[in-house]
Amino acid sequence: MAESQGALTEAVYYILLSLFEPMHGYGIMQNVKTLSRGRVSMGAGTLYGAISTLVEKGWIEPYERTSDDRKKEYVITGIGKAMVLAELERLEELILNGRQIAGGVNK
Repeated sequence: MAESQGALTEAVYYILLSLFEPMHGYGIMQNVKTLSRGRVSMGAGTLYGAISTLVEKGWIEPYERTSDDRKKEYVITGIGKAMVLAELERLEELILNGRQIAGGVNK
């Protein structure tokens, strides 16, 4: 299942990681920026487009809660977690192959 999806974009990967805990859109944007040490910065339009796609795929879902807070939160699903684990395996293979071939070559 996960293998047929291909590589995740860095932004999607960080969105999914962010949603291991329920979070609203602005929180996701801030968390992605923090996790990537400022390399990945998303605007609201990009983020909400990605959220819509991830909900359609079933990788994340709205988080139901009882508070009156108007900010809509999302959380990762089991399928989304499987996608993150598949991406981790893919990235580990890339690193392993790179270290075996390029080793400790300095630029």
